[in-house]
Amino acid sequence: MTSVAWTRRRQALGGFWDGFRRERAGVAGLATLLAAVALALVAPLFIDETVTSVISGTGARWAPPGAEHPFGTDESGRSILLMVWWGSRTSLLIGFLAALVSIVIGMVVGIAAGHLRGWTGVVLMRITDWFLVLPSLITAMVLAAVLGGSTFTIIMAIGVTTWPVTARLIRAQTLSVEARPYIERARALGGGHWHITTRHVLPNVAPLLLASTTLEVASAIVTESTLAFLGVSANKTSWGTMLRGSYDYGAATHGAWWYILIPGLCILAVVMAFTLCGRALETVLNPRLRRAA
Repeated sequence: MTSVAWTRRRQALGGFWDGFRRERAGVAGLATLLAAVALALVAPLFIDETVTSVISGTGARWAPPGAEHPFGTDESGRSILLMVWWGSRTSLLIGFLAALVSIVIGMVVGIAAGHLRGWTGVVLMRITDWFLVLPSLITAMVLAAVLGGSTFTIIMAIGVTTWPVTARLIRAQTLSVEARPYIERARALGGGHWHITTRHVLPNVAPLLLASTTLEVASAIVTESTLAFLGVSANKTSWGTMLRGSYDYGAATHGAWWYILIPGLCILAVVMAFTLCGRALETVLNPRLRRAA
């Protein structure tokens, strides 16, 4: 039985990859993401955090891109290339972990609200609606400002303010799954809440969670960059803090377009890559979208 199960899983994964690689935009997005993550992981092998120090600048101030500094320098003579490379670690870390917090909360609340009917589900959805109407960016700013600007605080501030949309999506999918006949048979055979939610509901909402996660990571990276630009940073160099630095030191007035453009393009490229992967996953995992395509 175990060998049969593994064979079926390998066949399912093979079919998934065959469908995904037909989505050229999704493959391009995946390649971009893998390259960005790989560069962030190997960064400590070549550079360290000292490249972000104001005393580490070895080039001329506001030097344009050239042979010595391919991405130019900032107001302190620091290499924009090295700062962008090191800052990718903070931006991607916060993006992934904040999305993970958001997805976990949304998944738990959504499945519980869809599975547990009566007053429990009503209370959970009213809490979700209350969080949904709150302006997430302003709420995240307030939480980060009150609790401090650490990386952990930024992650939690983004995660606890962006889960309601996921919760509503998962609840709708849970209600759809629990309306199927095999759920009634499972209940009739004595299946409890834990058995039904883990063995039947969760596997059916997992594709939606996977696609939603990619979009949540993109949203979290944009939110972190926005918070950093507004002055609520994780006290570490990221693409958002670089944009904030370009604003504070007047990069536009000095004609240092590279200081503004390059961090912005990094944010745009990674967010677009996550979005393309998410759309491709939706097309592959959703039978209706696959037939339409």
